[in-house]
Amino acid sequence: MNGAVNQSPVINVRSVITISFLSVAYLLLSSWLVGFKSQQIVLLVIFNTFFYVSAITRKFIVGFSVFIVYWIIFDYMKAFPNYNVSTVHIADLYNFEKHLFGINYKGHLLTPNEYWKANATTTLDIIAGIFYICWIPVPLGFATYLFFKNRREFLSFSLTFLVVNLLGFVIYYSFPAAPPWYIQAHGFVFHAATPGNTGGLARFDNYFNVPIFQSIYKNGSNVFAAMPSLHSAYPVIVIYYGLKNRLGLINIVLVTVMVGIWLTAVYTSHHYILDVLAGITTAVIGINLFNFLFTKVPVLTEFLDKYEAFIR
Repeated sequence: MNGAVNQSPVINVRSVITISFLSVAYLLLSSWLVGFKSQQIVLLVIFNTFFYVSAITRKFIVGFSVFIVYWIIFDYMKAFPNYNVSTVHIADLYNFEKHLFGINYKGHLLTPNEYWKANATTTLDIIAGIFYICWIPVPLGFATYLFFKNRREFLSFSLTFLVVNLLGFVIYYSFPAAPPWYIQAHGFVFHAATPGNTGGLARFDNYFNVPIFQSIYKNGSNVFAAMPSLHSAYPVIVIYYGLKNRLGLINIVLVTVMVGIWLTAVYTSHHYILDVLAGITTAVIGINLFNFLFTKVPVLTEFLDKYEAFIR
């Protein structure tokens, strides 16, 4: 098996000093940029515990550092709001969505978000919540499977995930966009530093009397980052590697989750159809960009080889 256990990487004085330095540097930089938060300590405790407890957990956490890097970058975006870089698109995106996908309902032309807000049902709220919460555990669970099955594929999946996110972040700053729920709550007037909102997912929280989505969205880095929908991009990456690794019937489940997330993004007023299409496009571009860069650029191919050897 490609993920066979061996005794590298080993713990030595240099690695202890490096991990200790990075841990302290992360805390200091985070406190300076976004303020001290308990999640930062939790992250460090998890990383250091996994790094020191055994050889296999050390390889695991070093491999999953790709996702940690993503999370840190995402968190630090709070210090650099995209609305300070480019004009936020609110009315123009709304009107374009209505122009392309508008639905005539009771004598009014509505966006799909507005239509489903007016026709929401408890059954759909529950199904939508179940689908949308999958955007976190499905990619991470899939990555864990690949880690134990095939380390090379695990790294390829993880780095593709990072590349897609970086592309999305570039678009966030180039084209800040308000989500549909923002217009429902604030109209077309721009309000800087608007807090995150659960949108239609609040109905799921309220039905079960649990703050699942509330706790997720209160930690959002930027409200004006609806375009592209990276939630819609992640399952595309999973499906690509699921098909590549011939997972058979499991891919049917993954496709179902993917479509469910796309529909829920619109149903709950978190994204326009345009945002979902942009997310899918970003995923496709990111996948192809990774395949090109890490096979055609020698320094990146060598990096991938050394990374794989380090966690094998």
